[in-house]
Amino acid sequence: MAKEILVKPLITEKTERFGEDSGVYGFVVARGANKIEIKKAVESFYNVSVKSVKTSILPGKLKTRSTKKGVSKGYKPAIKKAYVTLTAGESINFYGDN
Repeated sequence: MAKEILVKPLITEKTERFGEDSGVYGFVVARGANKIEIKKAVESFYNVSVKSVKTSILPGKLKTRSTKKGVSKGYKPAIKKAYVTLTAGESINFYGDN
């Protein structure tokens, strides 16, 4: 169940800084997942205790690019992000090095 809800971790400079300083980690999650499901998935998958969950939905966008054969159009899909705050003293290591 956790693998269906948690699509992938958000690994950016901003989320890395939040993870080090205040224990906030970002994830791309399934569009239909709610905060309770996200909390249970993170707790079971990473063996940590979650304090709070914040979510946001990024809408899909129309993307165009010029090529030799003309203009190519397509859509970028909409995604849902979740920012998970862990309890004090807990952390998640996405890279797996000990």
